Amino acid sequence: MNRDALPPLHLLLAIAIVAVWGVNFVVIKAALEALPPLTLAALRFTVALIPAVFFLKRPDVPWRNLAAYGLLIGVGQFGLIFIALRGHISPGLASLVAQMQVFFTIGMAVMISGERLRAHHLAALLLAAAGLGWLMLHANGDVTPLGLILTLLSAAAWAGGNVVTRATPKANMLAYVVWASLFSVPPLFLLAFAFEGWTAVTQSIVHASPATWAAVAWQAYGNTLFGYGMWAWLLARHPAATISPLSLLVPVFGMGASAVLLAEPLQPWKLTAAALVLGGLVVNMVGPRLAQRRRAALTV
Repeated sequence: MNRDALPPLHLLLAIAIVAVWGVNFVVIKAALEALPPLTLAALRFTVALIPAVFFLKRPDVPWRNLAAYGLLIGVGQFGLIFIALRGHISPGLASLVAQMQVFFTIGMAVMISGERLRAHHLAALLLAAAGLGWLMLHANGDVTPLGLILTLLSAAAWAGGNVVTRATPKANMLAYVVWASLFSVPPLFLLAFAFEGWTAVTQSIVHASPATWAAVAWQAYGNTLFGYGMWAWLLARHPAATISPLSLLVPVFGMGASAVLLAEPLQPWKLTAAALVLGGLVVNMVGPRLAQRRRAALTV
């Protein structure tokens, strides 16, 4: 069996995950109107942790692995991206730049675990990179230098979390994400109190509306428990070079959600970029099957 080829159900699961992640950038924008960024991140992982941690047995993985994932995803990825989204980068562009994690993840996997890059992986990444570059060329005024740096650092942290989960292929990934949140919540609250202030943190929580809490719940249950739990499950069963490029669909869903929910226009250049990204996805998905058929034909 070709381990590079995703079973149809695994592919559908991955698409569902990236759809949730794409819509999430619109949800984040709404939540940040009421909550400071580090406070929002801390609440997100608190709700993901409690009460689930009391019902799920700690996965049989080293504490250091849980700590690394919790810090990388909780503090590194979301702490930084939430700060960036507070006026330093637009949601649509953030959903795009965050997909640099694909390149970071594959690069880390090649260096750490010796995974092999195949021709279709390189072709897929080149097409996707062309789509990302095309969007960046047209993103006038939508990002500050600080926003770009923060989002790239967030993407690198996401990639590090991807690599960490690949060391735990037999773990219960839902429990893994929940227990790793133990290491996200304390530093996020400490950073929130240090940089946003006790008054801002407590008052924003006390006065949060039901809509704000609904956004936090979406962050915790949809994005964290479902999204990252199932993404870690997929990464534990397939090569990073096969799974990670699927997240290139996130900006497609992100732009679509922004158009529907925020009435943001979909200009031709955005659609062109989306077509390039989708082209990269098709190459990445079809490539293993074509290679398998070619090898089978040569052995006949």
